[in-house]
Amino acid sequence: MNKTIRHTSVFVLLLVLALLVRATWVQFHDSKALADDKLNRRNAIEQYAYPLGDIIVAGDAVTGSKRTKGGDLAYKRTYKDGPLYSAVTGYSSQVYGATQLEGIYKDLLDGTDNRLKNPLDTLTNKRADPGEVLTTIDPAVQKAAYKALGDKKGAAVAIDPKSGKILGMVSTPSYDPSKISGLTDGDAWKALTSDEDKPMVNRAMRQPLPPGSTFKLVVAAAALEDGLYGSVDEKTSSPNPYTLPGTRTVLKNESSSAPCENATIRTALQYSCNNVFAKMAVDLGQDKVKSQAEKFGFNADKLDVPVRASKSAYPSDMDKAQTALTGIGQFDVTATPLQMAMVSAAIANGGELASPHMVSKVTDSDGNVLQDYDGADGAERVVSSSTAEGLQSAMETVVSKGTGTNAQISGATVGGKTGTAQHGENNSKTPYAWFTSYAKGGDGKEVAVAVIVESSDASRSEVSGNGLAAPIASAMMRAALR
Repeated sequence: MNKTIRHTSVFVLLLVLALLVRATWVQFHDSKALADDKLNRRNAIEQYAYPLGDIIVAGDAVTGSKRTKGGDLAYKRTYKDGPLYSAVTGYSSQVYGATQLEGIYKDLLDGTDNRLKNPLDTLTNKRADPGEVLTTIDPAVQKAAYKALGDKKGAAVAIDPKSGKILGMVSTPSYDPSKISGLTDGDAWKALTSDEDKPMVNRAMRQPLPPGSTFKLVVAAAALEDGLYGSVDEKTSSPNPYTLPGTRTVLKNESSSAPCENATIRTALQYSCNNVFAKMAVDLGQDKVKSQAEKFGFNADKLDVPVRASKSAYPSDMDKAQTALTGIGQFDVTATPLQMAMVSAAIANGGELASPHMVSKVTDSDGNVLQDYDGADGAERVVSSSTAEGLQSAMETVVSKGTGTNAQISGATVGGKTGTAQHGENNSKTPYAWFTSYAKGGDGKEVAVAVIVESSDASRSEVSGNGLAAPIASAMMRAALR
């Protein structure tokens, strides 16, 4: 063999070896990444080859599957009362993927979850029958929230304080996931994603906003836990008017005639006295307020219910004037309705915060439980029982004769706190109306709620937590205690 042929043979051999190495690398190293690539159409074909498993509310499926006509995707997702439950289910689209519970449990719902397979299915790689997701949602609470919110832009969350079960989660304006589940729904998708009201945003847990005076519950809890004040009926050191430290800015109260000077925590919550809680935050210092806020769930990077909630934030590195503003839920304090419902739930539950969750169980096609979420994480103490008892008493005063009278329910014990948070530069836009509360029935039933109304047809002068948000909370609490 001459030298030229020998060199050519070696070069060709090296090329063959390189191809073999590359093929082996792709097969064993890159195969999963390629299989999971969202552009791999085989995934969509496999996912929609058969009817999907269902998401269940109180024993009834709120999802379904429909046979398609033509194409290589045999079935598409359908929804029963789609706008009512979209904040819970999310959507499953042949084109745009899946969100919320549809996304988290995609493998379970399309039958590819390994937990669904028996040993023979594993050996043959046969697709198993899909499983089901059983939610904690109470349809009566969900419907009450959706109806009460109506055409307002806002959100509401209801939690069972003892168990942490999320009984209702609504965000408005809403949308129908059925309208974007198929291959030819581009116009509907474009309309939804370009809508300035953002109907596909889950405002209940994915849009933190200033909580306003509802945050005063957290500051009061910090003061009682720290021992700054011994009870909700001890007079505070709170001048009125109160000038923000290091500034000439005078912090005003909503009512100039309210008895806010040196008011007790009970009176200060009843009349929502800004001077009391701004001064209280300064006296405690930002670190103590932050510590208490974080016990309630603020600043948590991972709050999965099991959908991950956006972080509710309490800031750091502030001067005293900024710290004072955080005492009334302003400056850079933000919270979701889920977070503020957690605050009321912990107070109602004697100071213990049960882990919030909206999935009770996931099962296989025969109803065998694959995972049970009820009571999985237990409860964590965030304030002492005595602090919780005092705050309950003060919150009940807010509802019985304070700023939250629209939340009253005959035959039930109700405690709450209103909030009106500034919106826009120099409060130039319509404020946010908040209400967070709990209710206890005579039969032992309990519920904690938080509501935000971002905008409505009410005039600016009529925007208040009691006027807009409290009636929504009341409707939800009545439904939960029925």
